[in-house]
Amino acid sequence: MKIAITLLVIVGLVAATPFPKKETKFADKEFLAKQKFFFEILYRIEDPLFFEEYIKLGKTFTYNKDDYVFPADYDGEYMTKFYKAFKHGVTLPKGEFYGAFVESHFEELYGLFDFFYYAKNWEVFQRNVCWARLFANEGVFVQALTLAVIHRDDFQGFILPTIYEIFPQYFFNSKFVFEAEKFDYDVWSKYIMYEKEYKDFLYKDYSKYFKEFDDKYHYKYYNYFYTKDWKVWQWWKVMGLGEHWYSEDHFMIRDNYDHFNKDSKYLDMIKDVKKFWMPVDYTRDIYFYNQESELSYFTEDVEWNSFWYYFNLDYAPFLDGKTFGLDKDRRGEYYFYVVRQLLARYYMERLSHGYGEIPEFSFFTEVEYGYDPQLINYNGVGFSYRKNYFEYETYGNFEYVHKVMGFFKRIEDIITQGYYMTYDGKKIDMHKPESVKYLGDFMQGNVDSFDKYFATFWYIYAHSYMADVDESDFYVHPHVFLNYETMLRDPVFYQFYKKVHDVFYQFYDYVDAYTKKELYFEGVEFEDVKISELVTYFDLVDFDVTNLLNDKPTFVDGQFVWDKTLLARQARLNHKNFEFEYSIKSDKPQKVVIRAFLGPKYDEFGHVIPLDENRENFYEIDEFYYELKSGVNTFKRSSKDFYWTTDDRTTYTELYKFVMLAYEGKYEFPLDYSEPHCGFPDRLVLPRGYYEGMPVQFFFFVYPFTASYDAYSTYDYNYSCGIGSGVRHIDEYPFGYPLDREIDEFEFFVPNMFFKDAKIYHHDTFEKYYDYKYEKFGHFDYNYYYNY
Repeated sequence: MKIAITLLVIVGLVAATPFPKKETKFADKEFLAKQKFFFEILYRIEDPLFFEEYIKLGKTFTYNKDDYVFPADYDGEYMTKFYKAFKHGVTLPKGEFYGAFVESHFEELYGLFDFFYYAKNWEVFQRNVCWARLFANEGVFVQALTLAVIHRDDFQGFILPTIYEIFPQYFFNSKFVFEAEKFDYDVWSKYIMYEKEYKDFLYKDYSKYFKEFDDKYHYKYYNYFYTKDWKVWQWWKVMGLGEHWYSEDHFMIRDNYDHFNKDSKYLDMIKDVKKFWMPVDYTRDIYFYNQESELSYFTEDVEWNSFWYYFNLDYAPFLDGKTFGLDKDRRGEYYFYVVRQLLARYYMERLSHGYGEIPEFSFFTEVEYGYDPQLINYNGVGFSYRKNYFEYETYGNFEYVHKVMGFFKRIEDIITQGYYMTYDGKKIDMHKPESVKYLGDFMQGNVDSFDKYFATFWYIYAHSYMADVDESDFYVHPHVFLNYETMLRDPVFYQFYKKVHDVFYQFYDYVDAYTKKELYFEGVEFEDVKISELVTYFDLVDFDVTNLLNDKPTFVDGQFVWDKTLLARQARLNHKNFEFEYSIKSDKPQKVVIRAFLGPKYDEFGHVIPLDENRENFYEIDEFYYELKSGVNTFKRSSKDFYWTTDDRTTYTELYKFVMLAYEGKYEFPLDYSEPHCGFPDRLVLPRGYYEGMPVQFFFFVYPFTASYDAYSTYDYNYSCGIGSGVRHIDEYPFGYPLDREIDEFEFFVPNMFFKDAKIYHHDTFEKYYDYKYEKFGHFDYNYYYNY
């Protein structure tokens, strides 16, 4: 079902990659017209559709199976069910909360996705999308459309707004969302006049009133600004930004914003867009609910949560591996790898605060730390919260508990006895290392599982139990555990998924450790790896929340004009670019793969963690192909080049403006303009660390390149994730190799591996604002971006 996409001029080369550079491709008029459609159909998704041409097209919808191309073993069953439900008016209404783990909601998603995915051509697809935009629930529509764009082969290169731009409500606290949704330009203009009138009062020097108390109570800290309701972490107040919408002559901030500011074409394009900012913090800006809330800057990070969302759409459990090619990507093994990476990264952030192991989860003991997400659904209903010392067994569905516990007992028995007999008589040896793929399918609960009639439901039961939802429910209360994009916010996620993670480590108890012979790479050895300074800091970034606008959109001569944008300005964790300087000796020219891991050196008590225990705390930060020459090879690898990490993405507003400029023939639009959705945020590679330096250790490993394919050979990874291509990964070695199995320290250490101690330093970029002597007090210094 491939539809040709014509691409125009080929010029230039892209940034350095593990494999030969690919040429930048530019979009033609047909591609741009389709890209324009995607951006406009998702504009202000909660509001009625504004575009007359799409309204008319959506109303022409008719259900005819001749409009679809199905695989041999599928007849459109879920489509038919969805259409019948729609005709009878029993689909989830617009405005209601959609939960991916609510059974009835999932069935609607499956049906609508099929309407998009199996459409035989663009015309049918576009008509179906317009129809669904008019009548389908917003949450169902967005997820079905995103799945289709990800998985249709003919949609490579198309960009959708990121999930946090489509539904900002699921990423920013309710206080901010309410302020954004009532934003009105005319009212805002009057408010600014009032603010200027009273500004002298707000920033009046009150020091003379407190002079006699200065030494005892340190009032100098508050002298130069209005102190009512001020909190230390409300950085915007000490920078003079105010706790409301504001406008200034600065640009949208992100890591690479200085490059855009030097581009005359960009400046001309964006100059007529009215930009409004409002500061927004994480849930800790209200109160410290418990010690876990100190990590809210990490667990509620916008891109941390969106990474998990897109991973679970890339490898959605209900998509079968054969039809969508997911089995070629080793989806089961990859699922374990991603869960392991997330947990290890979270543990490192805990260590940055002096916290220890992730607490164990039990269905029958209280959860010490509660969580209040402070989120609202797009219909205004707030998300459920969990109080401290919460007991799930008091409120949960006992039937689900027993089913989930029965699942864990069953999988434990399978691993212990060492085999599983499928319904068709096939015997799977569960003590072979390659059987991790079967275990991964089982734990993810996907349809490729060897026992899909049981395994595909345990996952839903577990999340439904956490969210207090019954399988018969249709209208449900919003809860973070019901959607991929919100569940990482809750500390219980990491506790529960640690149980999932532990199942895999139980599996590896029965797998032999690697021997020296298996790990040794004859003729190759590390001489050294030099690591530049590792520094983290908090910077500011602007997220596009224009979809929260509630004013009337602007049309000129029937053409939509994007003339306003709302931006959420948030402090977020980042790190300075760093690099490794490798020195590797080889006795001959050869092709190799190099993997780099980061892990802790000490636990929270300052004790060295034994390597065999510590291996699960290491996470892989880089993996790349390299061709060694005979002799000593010295080369550098920047953190910006790391495998599958991404920079800040271009915003929804900017992308739309660029597309329209190209559509009008005034600009060439490169297909790699925005980062692929599947990348992990580069800025979160390092944990926060300490001011005085957090001890960590890096592990490097080099081994022969023996893959039967060239990575990325069937797609361009600069603008596509290549889901289902079978060539997404550098090679065919196990994920996390050689730290995937238990470690026998008498056999493990070989010359082609290298450990290096280092420290991660945290610099407080906002520290100077806390001193009233700052010479430009009340104004934020944007120049620090150039220093980082």
